Amino acid sequence: MTTGVVRVGDTVRRPAGPWTPAVHALLRHLGEVGFDGSPRSLGIDDEGRHVVEWIDGGLTHPYAPLSPVSPSLTDVGRQIRRFHDATTTFSPPDDAVWNTVIVPDRQVQIVHHDLAAWNFVHGTNRSVFIDWDLAGPGSVLWDLAWSAQSFAALAPNTAIDDAGRRLRALVDGYGLNDEERVRLIELLPVRYQAMRDLLAEGHRSGEQPWARLWSEGHGDSWARITAFATQHSVALLEALIT
Repeated sequence: MTTGVVRVGDTVRRPAGPWTPAVHALLRHLGEVGFDGSPRSLGIDDEGRHVVEWIDGGLTHPYAPLSPVSPSLTDVGRQIRRFHDATTTFSPPDDAVWNTVIVPDRQVQIVHHDLAAWNFVHGTNRSVFIDWDLAGPGSVLWDLAWSAQSFAALAPNTAIDDAGRRLRALVDGYGLNDEERVRLIELLPVRYQAMRDLLAEGHRSGEQPWARLWSEGHGDSWARITAFATQHSVALLEALIT
């Protein structure tokens, strides 16, 4: 997704953008308040790249069962909740610029916008969400709806009972009340359709990497995922509130 990312020793170097100072401030804040589920931000190197801590560990492929060494879905939900709680005390810089590629449902606090299985590294000592360049204003339910897709395997090849069980574990770990659970189910297809719309617009405009992802068939995949969340909304809600 991002060209020019390299590992140098115990650090990762990635091209900086206008949003990098705000992301750096956010990661610094998370470390200062004791949230260990994000890499430390180490500033800018001599080549103008953003330097962050390298986390040694593995990734869980979306839709696959979590491995024996990775946190449970309930633990993942708890970690997302700790992150959201930590950002309630974050005051962005006055000149903050955020890399907003999809307009969220609401802009209440700073969220990650890509808390997905492909961005979750489970290491020996701690599990960490990586790839913070899309962080910016949003809502916790918008963030959680995106997490639900990969961690709960909300896709046509997943049995609905299994999807409901996985979603329940994630949401129970996060600690949503009944009203929030209803709203989350309503947001699922909205969030996934927004991703398809982003790819479709990239296809029309030629903007990368969205145009490439569309050509690889990801637009069709997100259409099927959106249909799955819509078709099974009642069953998924029953899994969350019964």
